[in-house]
Amino acid sequence: MQRVACLVMGGMSLSSFAVQGQVDGSAAEVEAREIAFAKTMADRDLDAFLSFVSPEAVFFNGNDPLRGRDAIERGWARFFEGPDAPFSWHPDVVQVLESGRLALSSGPRSRPMCAS
Repeated sequence: MQRVACLVMGGMSLSSFAVQGQVDGSAAEVEAREIAFAKTMADRDLDAFLSFVSPEAVFFNGNDPLRGRDAIERGWARFFEGPDAPFSWHPDVVQVLESGRLALSSGPRSRPMCAS
């Protein structure tokens, strides 16, 4: 099982937070958005997936980063082909800066169970 990490910028509607309780609340918001993002793979919905991707996003692909939504679409479209998702992920760690402007989520990536 591999891990997936996602940085979330304040543009995802995180407000500025200075109190730890508010930071914890925004972590829950980031977690919910990451789960919704991952669900787009299970739903086989590339357009919904791309709606979560900033035009300035960078996805790491080994030593060749995919820069921008168009490059990410070209690099990830193959994962949306066919009726079954090739993998899934979910956040198990979420950290948000006290400013609320940047968050990081990380979690395991797993392959679906094979039918017997």
